[in-house]
This record gives sequence, structure tokens and C-alpha cells, in this order.
Amino acid sequence: MCQLFIYTVQPGDSLFVIGAKFGISIDQIRLANGLIATNIVPGQALLIPLYTYTVQPGDSYYTIARRTFVSVEALQKANPSVTPSNMRPGIKVMIPELPKKPITALGYYTLRNPRLDQELIHNFAPYATYLAFFEYHISSDGSLSELNDSPAVQTAWRRRVPPLMTVTNLTESGFSPSLAHRVLNQPAVRNRLIDNIVQTISRKGYAGVNIDFEQILEEDRDLFSGFLRLLKERLKPSGYVLTVAVPPKTNENIAWLKGYDYGGIGAVSDLIFIMAYDWHHGTSEPGPIAPINEVRQTIQFALRHVPKEKIVLGFPLYGYNWTLPYQPGAVYPGIANQDAVQLAMKHQAPIQYDTNSESPFFRYTDEQGRRHVVWFEDARSIGKKLQLITEYGLDGGGVWQLTLSFPQGTWLLTKFFRVRKV
Repeated sequence: MCQLFIYTVQPGDSLFVIGAKFGISIDQIRLANGLIATNIVPGQALLIPLYTYTVQPGDSYYTIARRTFVSVEALQKANPSVTPSNMRPGIKVMIPELPKKPITALGYYTLRNPRLDQELIHNFAPYATYLAFFEYHISSDGSLSELNDSPAVQTAWRRRVPPLMTVTNLTESGFSPSLAHRVLNQPAVRNRLIDNIVQTISRKGYAGVNIDFEQILEEDRDLFSGFLRLLKERLKPSGYVLTVAVPPKTNENIAWLKGYDYGGIGAVSDLIFIMAYDWHHGTSEPGPIAPINEVRQTIQFALRHVPKEKIVLGFPLYGYNWTLPYQPGAVYPGIANQDAVQLAMKHQAPIQYDTNSESPFFRYTDEQGRRHVVWFEDARSIGKKLQLITEYGLDGGGVWQLTLSFPQGTWLLTKFFRVRKV
């Protein structure tokens, strides 16, 4: 795998100009960035797969380090003949290989149909430790919905990726705190649910389970941790894995997150998947989805309660498209990261980058004359968050979810990490 650096498209650039600038073919740039069209826009972040970086006007070791995710010190060490004083445009700078930390990589995947499922599992298998198939719904009597998942489970095992069943309190009207409350507060129902989870794992051939109960009430905090403890006791003799998805907490005083006891959950689970996204979402005002400062604070809070070896940091493969002016109560659609880039290209909307949140965004006017703003994730923002896994020594990272297109993601993953296989 070759090294990478990020090039931000400048006014007047074309793929031909960029290719000539760095000595790389247009096809290589298109492949690394999943580009079908070529009408790139200023501000767009492109991955350039090369071992060497050609110095551009105004460059310094600092600016090159930001583009390559390598420290200034490492760059200087790899290029002893290129001193800051003799760095001139056109000089080739070697990008040193990063030491690749082994990590657990968890990908959520919403099952579609056997053919598409098998194709996606095949494509993503080299980049995943576990695949969590979405999803089994709980009912108020402790029963579980059915899922046509056997072909996907078998394919995952064939491709050496242990599959996890995902169990949620999702209903037709969204995640239901009252449904979780009813199940957790009735020991007979709770035990029936645990029985059904264990039986389904065994019957379908799963490696374990991912519990994704969202909007847990404060009054159910201990009951939820207790439920997970009982579930783990049932799973452990057979060697089944318990992973739990939790919302991002930066402190204990956030009213709507008091139902999640990070310490209690971390003590009984094998891994916790922190859903480090949706600081802005489809019903909020516009803004960054996963601002780096909030993600960092979430990690710091988690580390005070959970061993770092159990933490998997979640990344969003999506953003949101808000129609302006923002209307409280309106629901704005999500958009895959790659679709966001294609939308910017379609409307020739320059992409801007907010350095405080390390997040890209753009504005455009649609065919009906309505103004929009789109916040999403790109190679720069995801790269910054991937670095946090190394910085804090976390067990790994994961994504919601794999049907959302982000071709740059696998390139970035393999630049930073070696995916652990179990």
C-alpha cells in the first residue's frame, strides 16, 4: 500500500493539472477518491496516493505535515537533505511510513438482500474485525423480530469476519425509551429477551451481539447496566462477544444521557462503541456532525470510566443537508459523505473547512431557488479523528454504516492501522 497525502483543490485546478503537479495519473486520483465525474471544486479534499510529495509554493514542513498526518519531526528525519531554508517548489519530499497500530475495526451494516449483502461483505472483509448486522428489534414481551441474515452470516465467516447481531429498541417512530423501560423493569420479560438473544446467536451462528439501546431513561441507568451484566454472564461460557453502542458523553451532567453509566457498561462488556457523532443532526440547527473538540472531550471522559482497551471510536460516514433558513421542528435529510462531495461538484459549490471543528461544509442553491448548507466528513476530518485512536491508545474505530459511500475511508484506514483479525 502506498503512502497518501491530502491535496485541497485550488481555484483553476483540474484533475489533469493536479496529476501533472504530482506526477500521478488522473485514473489513480479518481480511484483513490471514488470519482466518476471530473468537475472538482475548490476546497475539495483529494487523497493523492504517492510516497513522495512535490513541494508547492508557500509550503513548509508544517503545512506538509498537516496534509500527510505525519509529524514535522518525522518528515525532517526522512528528508535530511531538505532543510527548511532550502525547501523550494518542485523539490520531492519523502513521506515516511507511519507505524501501523493494530486495531479492532467494527462496521455496522444494514442488511438489504443476500446478493448485495454478500458483495459488500466480500468488499469490506479486509477492513473489518467485526461486522454488526442491523437489526433485530425488541418487543415489549421480550421477543425479537426476524431477519433474513443467514446468507450474510455465512459469508462473513467465510471471509474471516465474525458477525454480530445488533439488537435495538428501534420502533416505527424511532428509538423508544418507553419500550426499553418496560423490558428492563420486568424481570421475566428481561430474562426472556436474554434467552432469545442467546438462542438467536446460537441458531444463526453469530459470534456475539451488539446492544444498541438508545435514549435510555435516567431512572433505568442501573437496570440497563444490570441487564448487560446478566447478558454477559449468559454469553461468556460459549465465548460469545458482548459489544454495546453508547452515545457520546463529555460529562455526567447532560440530562438526556444520564441513563448511560459508562463505568457500569464498560465493566461488563467486551467492547463499547462510542457513537461519536450527531452533535448536529437532522432535527437540529446546521453545524458539524462530529466536531473534533467534542470527540476529544468524549474520549477523555470515557477514559476516566472505561479501560482504553475496550473503547472503539465511532465515525459517521454521513452528513446532513439543511434547507435554509433553518426551521425548528423540521427534519432534514442525511447524506452519505461521497454523495455530499458529488452534490458540491454538481452545483460547483466551493467546499469550505472549519478548522475549529475540523469539519467541511458547503452552501448551494437548488433548482427551486432554495438555499442549502451541507455539513459532512471528508478525508481531512476523518483523518484527524483517526489520529485520536493512536493518541489515546484506544482499541479501535468503527463506522455507521457501510452502505454509505466513502471510498477514501479504506485508504485512510490502511494508512494508519493494521486491522486486527480474531
